[in-house]
Order: sequence, then C-alpha cells, then structure tokens
Amino acid sequence: MLIAIIAIALVCLYFYNVRNFDYWKKRGVKHDKPIPFFGTNLKNFLLLKSRSEITEEMYFKYPDEKVVGFFRSTTPELIIRDPEIIKKILISDFSYFYGRGFHPYKRNIEKLIQNLFFVEGDLWKMLRIQMTPAFTSGKLKAMFPLIVERAESLQQRTLLAVKKNLPIDARELMARFTTDFIGACGFGLDSNSINDDNSDFRRLGRDVFNPPLTTIITSTLKMLFPVLFKDLKFFGHIERRSFNLVNKIQQSRNYKSIGRNDFIDQLLDYKQKGPIEIESMEKLQATGKPEKLKFELTNDLIVAQVMLFFGAGFETSSSASSYTLHELAFHPEIQKKVQNEIDEVLKKHDNKLSYAAVKEMTYLEWTFKEAMRIFPSLGYLMRECTRKYTFEDLGFSINEGVKMMISVAALHKDPKYWHNPEEFRPERFSREEFTNVQKDVYLAFGDGPRVCIGARLGLMQSLAGLAAILSKFSVTPAPETVRRPPVVPTSDIVQNINGIPLMFHKRH
Repeated sequence: MLIAIIAIALVCLYFYNVRNFDYWKKRGVKHDKPIPFFGTNLKNFLLLKSRSEITEEMYFKYPDEKVVGFFRSTTPELIIRDPEIIKKILISDFSYFYGRGFHPYKRNIEKLIQNLFFVEGDLWKMLRIQMTPAFTSGKLKAMFPLIVERAESLQQRTLLAVKKNLPIDARELMARFTTDFIGACGFGLDSNSINDDNSDFRRLGRDVFNPPLTTIITSTLKMLFPVLFKDLKFFGHIERRSFNLVNKIQQSRNYKSIGRNDFIDQLLDYKQKGPIEIESMEKLQATGKPEKLKFELTNDLIVAQVMLFFGAGFETSSSASSYTLHELAFHPEIQKKVQNEIDEVLKKHDNKLSYAAVKEMTYLEWTFKEAMRIFPSLGYLMRECTRKYTFEDLGFSINEGVKMMISVAALHKDPKYWHNPEEFRPERFSREEFTNVQKDVYLAFGDGPRVCIGARLGLMQSLAGLAAILSKFSVTPAPETVRRPPVVPTSDIVQNINGIPLMFHKRH
C-alpha cells in the first residue's frame, strides 16, 4: 500500500512538474527540449554556468530567431534577441513589464530585498521618486571631494604594493577603493577599507556577493519550489549585520537628518517629511483613473535602500574598473593614449583630480565603456510580464508571470551590431562611430524607467579611480593573468570574477 502511495505521489509530482513544458511549442517559439524539474536550466542548477552565461549561450544558439523559449524549472521564460522588441519591453510597453521577476513567491519578500532594484509596482515607483534627487549633478559634485580623498589613498596603497614587485589583484584593489567611497558618501563612515585588510566593511561587501553554499541551495530551492520554501532567505547570512550597522548609524543621529548630506542623511530627511502620495501603477478607480496611494519610508525600507546603495555601488564599479585595467594591460598602445589624455587634462587643472577634470577625460570614458561592452557587470536584464501581452509582429500572446530575459553580454558581442566584437577598441564610442542601433543594444546600465539610478555616480567614481591609478602607474599582465577570466558559475545578478592579477609599475 505504501509503495502504491509513493508511486502515485511521484507520478503526480512528475505531471505537475511538466505541466508547462508545451508552453512555447503551442506558440511556435523555438526552444531546447526541457527535462523534468530542471527545464532547460540544468547547467545553472548544477552550478556549471551562471544565469548570465546560460542566457548568452541560448542567444547565440538561435541566431535567426527574434525570441527564444526557455524554462527555469517549470517556469516559462522568453529570451529576447530583437532590439525593437527589447525597446518595447524596457521603454514603450513598460506598463506591462515593470516587474523585475526575482520573487518566486511575492507575498513574502525578505527585508533586504525590499529595495529599489528588486521591488515592483507602486512600492518601486515611490522609492524611485524618493531616491532620484540623491543622484543629481549637484549631489555628485558635492560627493567628489570624498572620491579625491579615497583616490589619494588608492595611490598610496598601490605604491606600497608596487615596491614589493608582486602581482596585485586589481579586482580586490578597486573593490577596496569603491567600498571606501561608498562607506563615506553612503554611511558617513571612514571604513579605511583601502588600507585595512580586516575592515568589517570590506568583509561585509565580500559576503554580499560571495554567499555561502547554504544560501545558493536556498536560492535553488526557492526557484524549484517557491511555495514550499517561501520562508527561506537569500540574504539571511547578512541581514542581522546589515540592520545592526544601519540602525547604529541612525541611532547616533537620533533618527534625524544632521546635515551630513550622505545617503542615510537624505533618507532620514525624506522620512521626516512624512508620507509621499503617488498615482498607482497597479490599481485603477472605477473611472479608469489611477488610485492615489500614500507611502512612507519605514525603518526596514531605509535599511534595504542603504544596503542596495552599498552593494550595487561598490561591486559593479569595482568590477568594471578592474576589468578596464585588465584590458589596458593587454593593450599598451591604448593604455598610453589614456595616460596621455589624463596627463594633459590634469596639467590644465593644476595636476589635481576634480569633477571638472574627470568630465574632460573623454578617451578614458570611451575605454571604460568599451571594457563594459566586452564584460558588462550585469550580464543580463530581466523583466516580468505583469498582465497578458501580445507580440503583434510575432503572432502570439504570453501570460502574466512570464519572464523576459535580455542578454546584455550577448548583445554586446553580436557581430550584427559590432564590427569585430572581440577587438578592444575604445573609438567605437566616439560620436562619429557610435550608431543609433548600437545605442539601443548597449545596455551596460539598463534602459527605460528602471535604468540604473546610480549610473552617473558609478561612472564618476570608476573614472576617478582609473585616472588616479593610471596617472601614477602602468599595468601589465602578471605571469598568472588569464586573458579571458572565467565567470564564477554561482554569480547571479552581477557577473563575478574571482580575481584579476596584474603587475603595476610606477610611471616616471
């Protein structure tokens, strides 16, 4: 009897698991054949390839298709290859695709994920309105002296390492620089991550993007069985430390803005002003007009936004700037052009790094953007369909809950849009060469209403860090440097590389 019950249960589980596997076949969308439990995502579940690598692989596997079907376990997803469809999803039809789609079970979202990057709908709209003023040009200029201080510390740290004539991990070096800056402008703290090998702040940063195996298993279980494992937390390993850190800073300020003008100060200021009223994206009155909703910043929301500012602020910038140094190490002629520009601009500004000086470093900016083309920090974008949507040109509709996957990494390497895409050539981003089509497929910072809110801040701190390094040092490959560093298979939203060892040489 028991054997019969188990057999029936297994059969039921099997049919429940494969219930959606004809989803793309019914719509005439090409896709790989899914397998039970894993769908077409087996390599990711087995930690053989990252989500970004899987999406890129599928993009190039079907070169003649505008869209490609995919199954993440039992959930149907659609990989978008066509730039016009991408624009509709990210911009013109945003009202259908405002969801990120990272919450398999939407009624139980853990505290640290209640931030601008992850949340959806009306809460996202409120947070976007509240946080946008923190990233104006005026605020960025006001932050720049903090960057200069950290850039000088970065130079000193690099000089000490150069004297030992040993390889330096550029990934770790730039992460310390960006962590220090984010600590100062976000938290009002001098974390001294650049010089302190045991900095609590730097350890917290590592833990955010290098989760333990238990957390990776948690993520997999939530994807496979979202209802059964809805209470498991992806950021549980850092939640208590994060709340303790932010609450301690707020307590020291008596939970009020004290005029420091850092990120926590601005959020406390918004909280003091009281609830904000918005027009709902999700709820309509009987007349068809959006409902008016009121939101206020709770303590949980403040902690979540601050930790997003910290995690996204240091990780993406350090990834992009260290990979720029990696490419320059293998292209000494381009490195020399960058250094010549930096020297000329600094000479006009009394040899001092400043906001105005960095804005003049055009070739350095092209170089940075070219490095992000070859290795974007975010290898893919994801959007979730929030109501039934019809692809008129393709002749089929999709249901609410289907996720759209846009492979940034693949679009940046597609020879259809880039001549000789494997070549590192900053001149691609000159005004004369950068075409409208390339603007549509260059998505290093995303696009549309959910474009990265801190894109200008990330660009500014990255260029300043690179200018500080390259004005004093040159870089070459170390004996152990790998030409194309592999992506860590467990990395998810941000593409991660274990290390970028380079030799740094003092310029004369």
